[in-house]
Amino acid sequence: MSGSEDAMLRRALAEIRPWTVVNLGIGLPTRVGDLLPADAPVWLQSENGILGMGPFPLDGEEDAQLINAGKQTVTLREGASTFDSALSFAMIRGGHVDLAILGALQVASNGDLANWSVPGGRVMGIGGAMDLAAGAKRVVVLTRHVAKDGSSKLLGGVTYPLTAAGAVHRVITDLGVFDPIGAAFRCVELASGVTLDAAREQTGAPIHP
Repeated sequence: MSGSEDAMLRRALAEIRPWTVVNLGIGLPTRVGDLLPADAPVWLQSENGILGMGPFPLDGEEDAQLINAGKQTVTLREGASTFDSALSFAMIRGGHVDLAILGALQVASNGDLANWSVPGGRVMGIGGAMDLAAGAKRVVVLTRHVAKDGSSKLLGGVTYPLTAAGAVHRVITDLGVFDPIGAAFRCVELASGVTLDAAREQTGAPIHP
């Protein structure tokens, strides 16, 4: 993989297995759905009450009644269903979401996730991220390796408010793919042109090959 956003999205797409229910988080993860083939046997779930969510509509074909959790207009695939948020969260909390692809502010080497609040910043509420991180069978984080201020998002321990403890199974960044394994991250693969030493320099925890 390369370090481009397109490469990150395609690598995240490779995590999706046929015949699964998948939730895509707000921001970059949402765009993974644009790469999903129309006939893929995958059901996209949105915590505001959609199962079988389709791609973004074409200009002029938007339906204001059909939105995802990020308040973007979406479409429905054939066979899709809509329901209230209580049923949606029962689905999530009941372990019926096979994969959640989420964004992150910080991920710890033990799998802890922080993705809803920056200390001193504007607080919008934790939203559905807590339920998805705790309830999905598998959690993959899709994020840039380094924050805008130059700090690493992959750390030995999160310093931002916690979303869920030990929830993350895999992290996909512009530098590569890394699995939290406790006191360190395991390098699954590196982006094109990135060396292990370079990844280690930009990570706040050890990386094992």
